[in-house]
Amino acid sequence: MAATTSLCQDCGHRGTPDGDRGRRCAACGSPRLVRHDKLDTLAIAHLDCDAFYAAVEKRDDPSLEPRPVIVGGGRRGVVATACYVARTYGVHSAMPMFKALKACPHAVVIRPDMAKYAAVSAQIRALMTALTPAVEPLSIDEAFLDLSGTERLHGRPPADMLVALQRRIEDEVGVTASIGLSHNKFLAKLASDFRKPRGFAVIGRAETRDVLAPLPVSAIWGVGRALRAKLAADGIRTIADLRALDEATLMRRHGVMGRRLYRLARGEDARSVTPERAPKSVSSETTLARDLAHLDALEPVLWTQCERLSTALKRKRLAGGTVVLKLKTADHRLRTRSHALDEPTQLAHRLYDAARPLLAQACDGRTAFRLIGVGVDHLGPPDRADGPDLIDAERAKRTEVERAMDSLRSRFGDGAVRLGRALTARGAAGSDPDPPENS
Repeated sequence: MAATTSLCQDCGHRGTPDGDRGRRCAACGSPRLVRHDKLDTLAIAHLDCDAFYAAVEKRDDPSLEPRPVIVGGGRRGVVATACYVARTYGVHSAMPMFKALKACPHAVVIRPDMAKYAAVSAQIRALMTALTPAVEPLSIDEAFLDLSGTERLHGRPPADMLVALQRRIEDEVGVTASIGLSHNKFLAKLASDFRKPRGFAVIGRAETRDVLAPLPVSAIWGVGRALRAKLAADGIRTIADLRALDEATLMRRHGVMGRRLYRLARGEDARSVTPERAPKSVSSETTLARDLAHLDALEPVLWTQCERLSTALKRKRLAGGTVVLKLKTADHRLRTRSHALDEPTQLAHRLYDAARPLLAQACDGRTAFRLIGVGVDHLGPPDRADGPDLIDAERAKRTEVERAMDSLRSRFGDGAVRLGRALTARGAAGSDPDPPENS
């Protein structure tokens, strides 16, 4: 279309600058208009739910709506999500909880309910896949969509379908989402963050370089604190600064990442939307209520994490071939240890048997730890895991007991039956569990 078209996020009306009353929709009067002269030529989208965990909690308890809500662990944990009210006080994701409560002492703090959030995520995923099978989840609350070729199926351009999807998520699920629409994944994800919450932003080919130029280098995926500092030392702070260097120079200084920096700084991203992305690892970790240095105090906490990891693996129908122990010292130094298993597992007692010696090696009685976690990688299907052991009768017995406990939990809930050492973990460590993670 030669003229810039407008699309109303509230009613879906299509208009033109001449048809809209000022900057409002001619049909419903809403100011929430999406305008772009290439609106109907773009099909790669990124959908990101707004403050997802907090939004679900506010949906389920309307009295929380005007209040600052933080979803996360105890005082020693971190913020998983902060609602937009809490963000006005400077609270943000991954912020230590003690700092968040110092910034916003009257906030309502809610422990994460991952089962509930996963159920809501599944509802949203179903709405997305009704539009296109090309949905690539990034996490529980965001995904890429490729709507190329769907106009013939739905009778409307991708942008119209995405606006309708936003409304359905809000009306049927009770949370809100923001959308970025562009010609590749990098730019779509970038755009989805431009007008949060309930936003819809577009980046076309013509304005790609102009949009990117003033942005900080941290807007590029993979540019974290360390790389940002290294680039700043070379006088590179914005994407425009980055574009002043040729590809060979960036690769010489930053290796393979240099090539990525060169291309993304120019808005080039050839990756396709991949519907199913299998996780490479699954883990569970917890930030302790107080620093612990001794093995006997840490063992019960390790067992609890192994149980939680086992539950996650069974629900995902996965088994792991390598067990990884993660520890964070009181001064925030990270330590990891790993052990390859003789066969994959998804059983808590086998995870614990592999992780405990790693923990024993790390515990010298002098080093205190603030976080402990356990994970698995080299994932595969469970049908090749935990076969019968004709030699180790004790292991076979423990496997039988665990299977029986799983059966009871499936009927009566996860808290229906617990081993004594799990109860010890709750009292001895006072740990604040973080949700199991995929990567």
